[in-house]
This record gives sequence, C-alpha cells and structure tokens, in this order.
Amino acid sequence: MRSLDAVEILRRGETIERYKEGGNSMLPLIKSMQPVRLEPIGTRELKVDDIVFCKVRGSFFTHKISKIRGKQYQISNNHKHVNGWITRNSIYGIVTKIW
Repeated sequence: MRSLDAVEILRRGETIERYKEGGNSMLPLIKSMQPVRLEPIGTRELKVDDIVFCKVRGSFFTHKISKIRGKQYQISNNHKHVNGWITRNSIYGIVTKIW
C-alpha cells in the first residue's frame, strides 16, 4: 500500500489492519515489512513512545514520538535518530498492534 493511500484511509476514520513499511530503523520493535495495525488518531492524547504514522519533511514514517513540546511532536526512529518536529496535522495514525 502506498503511503498516500494510507493517509486517505486514515483521514476517512478507517483502520488499516496490516500496513507494511520497509526499513530497519524501528528494530527491534518493528522489522522491515512486518505488518502493523494503524488506527486514526482521532482525539486521543498522544504520548512519548507512541508509534505513529506521520509525515516529516516530505517523507512518511512509522516512527516514535520522542518528545512533546506544547503542540509539537519530535519524531525519531528506535535508534534515537531525530527526523524532526511536526504538529498533530502531520500525524495520520497510531500503531495499535504489531504482528
């Protein structure tokens, strides 16, 4: 599934049961192409260490919230590499299950 398709599904309020993304930046939590369930964030409170599907500087990631500063969220991989700061508008879903 393309990232833009996932964004549209999540924006409609629908859950994606098995989203897969390549890469090893979330090891050992998520392996490359390991399916995860993505749910829309809706009104839920986001916390540090939540794994979210988001867009940072033009790229889509399934990464962790590493810090929260007011209404901004720092997005990082599981190896503490910081991708950048974003607002809630750039967070489309939250991982609720890893298969």
